[in-house]
Order: sequence, then structure tokens, then C-alpha cells
Amino acid sequence: MSRTYKIKECFYTLQGEGAQAGRAAVFLRFTGCNLWSGREEDRHAAVCKFCDTDFIGTDGTNGGRYTLVQCVELVASLWPGGGRPYVVCTGGEPLLQLDVPLIEAFQAAGFEVAVETNGTLPVPEQIDWVCVSPKADATLAVSVGDELKLVYPQTEPSAHPSRFAELAFSHFFLQPKDEAGQNHLSATVAYCLSHPQWRVSLQTHKIMGIE
Repeated sequence: MSRTYKIKECFYTLQGEGAQAGRAAVFLRFTGCNLWSGREEDRHAAVCKFCDTDFIGTDGTNGGRYTLVQCVELVASLWPGGGRPYVVCTGGEPLLQLDVPLIEAFQAAGFEVAVETNGTLPVPEQIDWVCVSPKADATLAVSVGDELKLVYPQTEPSAHPSRFAELAFSHFFLQPKDEAGQNHLSATVAYCLSHPQWRVSLQTHKIMGIE
């Protein structure tokens, strides 16, 4: 029996964050995460308490259970043509499901494959672009990648930017925490000015009003 992938949603948009901000992309959001169940009643006890993404179930746009072939066909159907086809595998935690056969199938269809991961699981070397977003008190299994994007501030010492500054990433971003009643932008700007290894990442898709 061929494997099926549980997909929360799949849609075409512009990447809103980090080094690829503004780039057209198909977002493929896998269900499930290993740091939070996704249920509000469990948030207080979760390793990651500030997630703003719905990754439960398969009821989003184009959500469902897909075979490998169906997954590639879905992603390819959303690309309008032209440019370098780009798929961002995200979650939840996509590496609970994303595997080498699917990565290679996307690449065979002409797609550059990116992953947005919390960094607690090994990243297949076949992936073209690796974005790691570490979480406080979560074991970091990935020390090499294209960009490290840290939500800031996280009050726990284990999530201070200095913990990650010596890792082998090409880009280092601080992203102000999206927290009701709080504005962390000025603190994020101040840290980046004092530590120019880091750059500010804004959630520009929210500013633009797109997915």
C-alpha cells in the first residue's frame, strides 16, 4: 500500500518571511506537530506555546489525504507557469511526514523544495532550502542550514539568540513575536542593531493581507 500524506492545506501565495520574502511559492502545510497538539487546552503545557498556525486536521484549502503522486500533482496544478517553481513544506512540523521520495518527486517535477522546521528532527540532505525556527527547551537536531529564524523574544534562556549565533547558517533572522497586546518590534530592532549578524524578519504576508 502506498503511503499517504495528511495535508492541512495547500495554496499559492508569496513567501512572507525571511530570506525568501516576496517570492512566489506553493505552500504545502502538513498536519501535526511534535511540540504542541494544536489544541488550545494543551497550549499551557506545550513546548511551543506561541504558535499562531492551525495545523489540525485536513479541512483547509485543498486539504486531505494524498498519495505521493497526488501530492505532486496538487502542488504542480497550483503553479501558474514561469519562474523557478518553488514549494514550501511547512506545518506544524513537516518533517514528521515529509520524506525523501516526496522531496525527489517534487524536484523531478521541476520544483525547488524548501522546508520550514522547528529543527528537532533531522533534515533530509535532498532539500534545497532549509529554514529552522528553534523553540525554547526543544532539543535542536539541526545545526546547518540556509536560514535560522528565531521568534523574539522568548523569555527562556535556551532561546536567547546568542545560543544560536555560532551555528552554520547562511542567514540569521529575528522575527518579532506576534502576541496580543504586545509589540516586540522595537526590541527586535534594537537587538539587531546591537548584533548585526542578525536581521529583522517581518510577517509581510500579514501586512499585505494574503495567506
